[in-house]
Amino acid sequence: MPRFDTHILIVGGGIVGLTIARELVLNGHESITVIDKEKDLGKHASGRNSGVLHAGIYYHPDSLKAKSCLNGNFLMRQYCREKELPLKETGKVIVTRNQNEISALEELHQRATANGAKVEIIDEKQLDEIEPYARTFQSAIFSHHTAVVDPKKVVLSLQADLTASGKVQFFLGCAFRGIKGSSTAITGLGDIGFDHFINASGAHCDRVAREFGIGLHLRMIPFKGIYKKLIKDKAHLVRGNIYPVPDIRNPFLGIHFTRNVYGDVYLGPTAIPAFGRENYGILEGIDTEALSILYRDAILFLANPKFRDVALKEPRKYLTSFFFNSAAELVKELHPGDIEPAEKVGIRAQLVDWEKKELVMDFLVQKEGNTTHILNPVSPAFTSSMDLAQKIVKDYFS
Repeated sequence: MPRFDTHILIVGGGIVGLTIARELVLNGHESITVIDKEKDLGKHASGRNSGVLHAGIYYHPDSLKAKSCLNGNFLMRQYCREKELPLKETGKVIVTRNQNEISALEELHQRATANGAKVEIIDEKQLDEIEPYARTFQSAIFSHHTAVVDPKKVVLSLQADLTASGKVQFFLGCAFRGIKGSSTAITGLGDIGFDHFINASGAHCDRVAREFGIGLHLRMIPFKGIYKKLIKDKAHLVRGNIYPVPDIRNPFLGIHFTRNVYGDVYLGPTAIPAFGRENYGILEGIDTEALSILYRDAILFLANPKFRDVALKEPRKYLTSFFFNSAAELVKELHPGDIEPAEKVGIRAQLVDWEKKELVMDFLVQKEGNTTHILNPVSPAFTSSMDLAQKIVKDYFS
């Protein structure tokens, strides 16, 4: 196979890889190559997420998630306006289901305020004005800056921009297979020499990092996010986004309602432990790693009570009745017939610190030599991507 040379090689054409490439171009860099194992971009997390632009509510104030989320939201909204991409700016409410969740709601409000988010605690009367069919116990949070986009259109727009710049080229259907020396990547289309290597490979970030001796203490635990939809006649029940108060010990937000930019209302996602990094169906995406994932699940189940709680509760949501009950707690009226299946399924490729047996709660960016690795790029990675790209390019390429 032929050898090709490039200044900067980015492995992964998802939202993180694309926004880093964009930021590099804006800062005058040339000869940038993006490779992706798929023949089309947006096949995985970047094209399968809910499209919600988060507003910095859930994340600990000293985390990279907190520092990048809100500005990432603003940058992405500005980009969508400039490119005339679908954008819905309706905000979000976070509702309580009982007295026990009031203290967690207050903690979320404190975190959001510390992170600079525009939020307010509202009562039931105020909630009725924002989301007439939402149900809460005494109080709720209203997030002003939460918005919704079409993630696939954002990905395709970025791809078109980068191609038009003449400074970025894409090799699709080109899998990263390993490293040769310190400056040559082995790929499905031949060797690619590089001056700098960026690992933006999403669900496979830990595998790529290990080729460079990075993140050896990290292990992948995938979680499957299943969605359903409100039937068209019931879409009026949700104006924007209705979320529950989550268990902030874990990084999952619980089943919620989101009206997308086309007026469809999705419910979900679940956080069911999956058997593969791309295990979207029952058997689809299960490969030889499945036994290793099961082993990791079993060890974590025994060692980590928070994971054990998720592993016991979430699989029940495969059953329509459990899924329905979780959703029905958030609105005043909902019947089983109001919900229909949805084609949307995603995977949260969650990293675990295997030495501590704890889920990694933040993004990890690690530089080693002429390589930069973006690890644990889970939610709100789509929202944070443009700000995260600015930080990475400023810190490592200025």
